[in-house]
Amino acid sequence: MAAKKKPVAKSSSKVAKSIKKTAVKNQVKPVTTKAKTSVRNKTPVKISAPASKSTLPKKPDPIPEVSLGRPLVTQEEKLYMLFKEDFHARQIFEFLRVQTVKELEQYSPSQIVRILSKPLTNTVERIRQRLAEMKRSLREDEAFAAEFLHDGKQASRSHTPT
Repeated sequence: MAAKKKPVAKSSSKVAKSIKKTAVKNQVKPVTTKAKTSVRNKTPVKISAPASKSTLPKKPDPIPEVSLGRPLVTQEEKLYMLFKEDFHARQIFEFLRVQTVKELEQYSPSQIVRILSKPLTNTVERIRQRLAEMKRSLREDEAFAAEFLHDGKQASRSHTPT
């Protein structure tokens, strides 16, 4: 009988090469963007890597419109009739120069407050300046008066001819 040959052990360098080859085969190549031309349109079409879930922007939940139901008054309804008892509201409508619900609905609450408060702010500013000219000030407003006087002296010096 013939003796069976024993398998020869591979050298360590051959084993290392085979491991590297399998690692290279199993390695995933990154997908790059290439411009291909489509057959029909002959325009470049970009092919990109599939986006992972974390990079996709979440779509905001649609905000449902608030329904107030059927309006109880028309847009042409006169504000004077709706607010007969509210003198202050009628003054605001007069100041805004609105007469109907439709005209009033064009303003937001913050717009109304800003429009109404602007004349008050301007008037208080004029009062502060006038008092500062007379070397007086409102309570806790001395810093404004001093600054106004200092700036006023600077401005009067620069306007005087030499």
